[in-house]
Amino acid sequence: MGSYWFSLILVVHVIVGLSVIVFVLLQHGKGADVGASFGGGASGSLFGASGSANFLSRTTSILATLFFLTSLSLTYLASHRTVAATSVLDTMTEQSAPAAAPAASAPKSGDIPK
Repeated sequence: MGSYWFSLILVVHVIVGLSVIVFVLLQHGKGADVGASFGGGASGSLFGASGSANFLSRTTSILATLFFLTSLSLTYLASHRTVAATSVLDTMTEQSAPAAAPAASAPKSGDIPK
């Protein structure tokens, strides 16, 4: 069940991240209004001169908050995730080593020929 939530939040995280990028790129910089004041006319935006800043900045802040929350959620789920087997060695059953042949006893000091 935990893997389902992790995958779902990961997909939402990627979508929200891409949306934040798009909404930041749609916004005009602060220097864009300077050109309009020197005879450029009204800013050429879909929502008018002031409406676009309000809509785009609110949407960007909401998406940034969602991105932050999904980041925290993914961090929490990843740190509390239980993995069935982390290594191939964990899945193997322990086998006892074959019994070694008895080692020959070392000769005693009196057994050494002179």
